[in-house]
Amino acid sequence: MLEFAYPLAFLALPLPLLAWWLLPARREPVSALRVPFFKQVVAAAGADARSGAVIMRRNWLQVFVTVVAWVLLVVGLAKPEWVGEPIVRTEAARDIMLGIDLSGSMDYRDFPDVDGNNVSRFEGVQRVVDRFVAERDSDRVGLIVFGTKAYLQLPFTRDLETARSLVQLMQVGMAGPQTALGDSIGLAIRTFESSEVDDRLLILLTDGNDTASARTPINAADIAALNGVEVYTIGIGDTAATGEDRVDFELLDTIARRTGGQFFNADDEAALDAVYRRIDETATADVRTQSWRPRESLVHWPAGIALLLGMFGYLLLLARARMRRQPA
Repeated sequence: MLEFAYPLAFLALPLPLLAWWLLPARREPVSALRVPFFKQVVAAAGADARSGAVIMRRNWLQVFVTVVAWVLLVVGLAKPEWVGEPIVRTEAARDIMLGIDLSGSMDYRDFPDVDGNNVSRFEGVQRVVDRFVAERDSDRVGLIVFGTKAYLQLPFTRDLETARSLVQLMQVGMAGPQTALGDSIGLAIRTFESSEVDDRLLILLTDGNDTASARTPINAADIAALNGVEVYTIGIGDTAATGEDRVDFELLDTIARRTGGQFFNADDEAALDAVYRRIDETATADVRTQSWRPRESLVHWPAGIALLLGMFGYLLLLARARMRRQPA
């Protein structure tokens, strides 16, 4: 739709009428002598006849052109703008960091998929994480992978397609065979330092016990709580196993409780998918949006037409003056 940035400029429309009324043209009566046969008299006197001043009455076309040109100039001063449809931009309501265990045990094929067939633990996790990332409309997502060491694979971004592509490119063992659970929490805390939103979530998924961290997971959880980071832990795997293959559900539950998050046990792909959906429902976020309308200035249209009308009026005036000019 059409809007005017400075509508008060239309108050200038009656200015020419006020000027005509308050500042009338100077008129001075003078004596004049009308001589018949003027050309013959001039010729007999041996003089040269020169053009004198001619005041022509304004016709309706001149008045119309002048009025329209003035109105267009005032319209240009009011700065007309074409306002488009509103554009809504959704800001990040939450920053969600996904910490994914890529230790060697994630390659075990003991994880039932939705059809009941056993697949590798990582394959089931990969599909669920991909669906979870695809649904993050108003959130920023980051990725951390950890094994013997923790690595930041993707800083916080709204580019969900890139995040999904990186999830598909993950491979078991690419971060080492062990499990650095505490270090992954510490890396997430450092990454959250650049976050400007209040809702900060770390979703940590692992199938093993911490065996390679320089910082204990409990200590890292306490620091996360001080930095406003909620940690949601997800455990998969066998609690009765030993060594690297044993998953410590009690430790994961303690980490979650110390940071205000929750612990979940997922024993198959359907349960894991339900866990991610429950996290999404539990950790609600205040979606913040910005809306604005694109504006296109139209000043050049009335200004250009007014200029053309002014030039047309001037040429019309010159033509009339030449046609009606009489010798003095």
